[in-house]
Amino acid sequence: MEEIVLQTEKKISRILIGEKIENLPHYVPSNKKIIILTDTHVLKHYRHKLPPYPVIEIGTGEGIKNLSTIDYIMGQLIRLEADRSSYLVGIGGGIVCDIAGFAASIYMRGIGFGFVSTTLLSQVDASVGGKNGVNYEGYKNMVGVFNQPDFVICDTSMLTTLPREEYIGGYAEVIKHGCIRSRELFEFLEKNAEKALAYDAATIEHCVAQSVRIKAAVVENDEREKGERRVLNFGHTFAHAIEKLTALPHGQAVAIGMNYAAFISYQLKMISENDYQRIRQLISRFQLPVNFSFDTHTLVDAMRKDKKREGDEIHLVLLESLGKAIVKPVTYNQLKTFVDDLREHQ
Repeated sequence: MEEIVLQTEKKISRILIGEKIENLPHYVPSNKKIIILTDTHVLKHYRHKLPPYPVIEIGTGEGIKNLSTIDYIMGQLIRLEADRSSYLVGIGGGIVCDIAGFAASIYMRGIGFGFVSTTLLSQVDASVGGKNGVNYEGYKNMVGVFNQPDFVICDTSMLTTLPREEYIGGYAEVIKHGCIRSRELFEFLEKNAEKALAYDAATIEHCVAQSVRIKAAVVENDEREKGERRVLNFGHTFAHAIEKLTALPHGQAVAIGMNYAAFISYQLKMISENDYQRIRQLISRFQLPVNFSFDTHTLVDAMRKDKKREGDEIHLVLLESLGKAIVKPVTYNQLKTFVDDLREHQ
């Protein structure tokens, strides 16, 4: 088990990689009412491993990440007589953790919370960093808060029960971390793709630990995404629009978005053709998509509604080299030109 500490201005968050869900009671307060928030998938596979705490059960999928679910959770917390000293533990993937963190942050103006992260995407990205929230009228993460969990247990043994597509999708975020901050991680993925896809335990733990280290270092410098943290959105401006326009899961949409952002970086002569091809090929080796059919106007219009926009510009994360990302403000006219180029060359 490896522990990584994320320290922000107001809070210390412990990320425990390789810890087991059975040890959850060691990390929650002993003198408070503990309530678990989890989904039907986790209960199906792991109900027998959960401590004897009250459980609030929600469904699965992006469709439940909304204010109606928050309203339901508020009602359940009241029914369970949760007070300001109560403690909420989200057990699940990124959606459960986003919802649990948001619910805990607003219930009675805030109660303590922690996570047990059960998906690869959540362990390497979504549950780390303090972003909590829900979607609103089809737009990603429009309502939310910044608030760090006290702890995140990353039980990598739980990944074996994930649907195959969901497991593979998590590697999009690992590839992202290599692209933006660590050539070493990128090259590790090139050498160990087959082991990762075969659920090799040591390979998984290395990917999770390196991703968490990269993200924690960025978040410590810029918790509220005013500057450096924006590089973590590499591929995501395209991905959020793709998710809105298609039924693709988040990881698969991020994979396409990274390919597009890397291609634009190459077109602007920021990275070499060889580096662009390495990125595209690595995405494909992880059985992730690199393209989808789109109309320029529809895609750009969806991107205009991204929360990363500021006035008539949007912050696009591009690569200066493998392992180094920058944030480039672009106008919507420039974005349309980029997207037209994508349609022509992809």
